[in-house]
Amino acid sequence: MYRDQRRELLNDLSGTVLEIGPGSGPNFPYLPSGIRWIGLEPNPYLHERLRDAEYGSVLCGDAESIPLADGSVDAVVATIVLCSIDAQSRVLAEVIRVLRPGGRFAFLEHVGAERGTWSRWAQRAVTPFSRRFDGGCDATRDTGTSITNAGFARVDMTEFVVRGPLGVSIPHVLGRATA
Repeated sequence: MYRDQRRELLNDLSGTVLEIGPGSGPNFPYLPSGIRWIGLEPNPYLHERLRDAEYGSVLCGDAESIPLADGSVDAVVATIVLCSIDAQSRVLAEVIRVLRPGGRFAFLEHVGAERGTWSRWAQRAVTPFSRRFDGGCDATRDTGTSITNAGFARVDMTEFVVRGPLGVSIPHVLGRATA
């Protein structure tokens, strides 16, 4: 899923790239060669799989406190991960902190549907289950607004919708923010 969006988002990254919550590595096929990849993965059970991919190094930790120096990376990637982070503003402040001046934050996230819609109602209905069984995901988060308000020098974002079951529209944001 999200093949075209991942390709568009990741194809021109360069230098040192930090990926927050890489999971099992679904972004690997879309990352350009020649980058220095660092994965920040809180789930230690996924570390061996990520290391076996031989794509880069894996750090154990949470994005609320990224264990890297200020201005130490050229890009930060987050794809379908900010929905599961309680302290989005803290994470986004950490992203800005570790990015070098002019560095890019590349993101692809699902967001809450418009209030008062069937889709929003459905998102609210599944959230208790997704929080428990899908890594803490809260489908009603307004992540786009959080990114816009985080303090980046520039945010370029587009929205798109993925059709889900029972006529549910799942809104997403795709974009890049510059530190």
